[in-house]
Amino acid sequence: MPVNTKGKIGVLVEEHFDETEYKRFNEFFPQHGYEVEYISHLWGQESLTFKGNDHEDEVTVTVEVNDIQIADYQGLILIGGYAMDRLRYQPNPKPGQPNNAPAVEFLRQAVIEMDAGKLKIGTICHSLWLFCADKKLLNGRQVTCAHNIICDVENAGGVIVYEDDETISNYVDGGLVTGRHPGVVEEFMQVFLSQIETIKPKSTTVSSVK
Repeated sequence: MPVNTKGKIGVLVEEHFDETEYKRFNEFFPQHGYEVEYISHLWGQESLTFKGNDHEDEVTVTVEVNDIQIADYQGLILIGGYAMDRLRYQPNPKPGQPNNAPAVEFLRQAVIEMDAGKLKIGTICHSLWLFCADKKLLNGRQVTCAHNIICDVENAGGVIVYEDDETISNYVDGGLVTGRHPGVVEEFMQVFLSQIETIKPKSTTVSSVK
């Protein structure tokens, strides 16, 4: 039977995604009334199946990032692991040309919606890598991330927030919610949930799983 939801959360994903985050997103957000929909660049295929970092979980994606309407989503999460590095790949880069990978182009539009107060974007662990593909996306924003990519984030203009001797566990800067790594995923999801619920719900109807 159809089930009403508060809205959809789009999760950008590719090969080598973080499996801890994947499992918890699939449990936590539906429990709180949100549909989770996985999105990627499908390279002209009807679907692609991606494996996680531990090669235990996999996700089959049928939603092409080029084809979606950002207005359909209450929130957008960039999953951790190495997925976002893969999504910023562009086959034919040219000197002086901004990164034109489909996921980066999509993120540019999503950030416009975020800054207008119409969307919340969450990143965790390494997933700020997608923001790092274009300095205009990250410049001046206060964020946290995995210690491994501090230099990448700072070179892209991000301002790292610290707590004691490490990056802060989670941080909110406007519509951007950032988390340090999968070890803080529970807090990250709670913070992200509280943020998306400040936006007027985009109620949708989905079919229940039999």
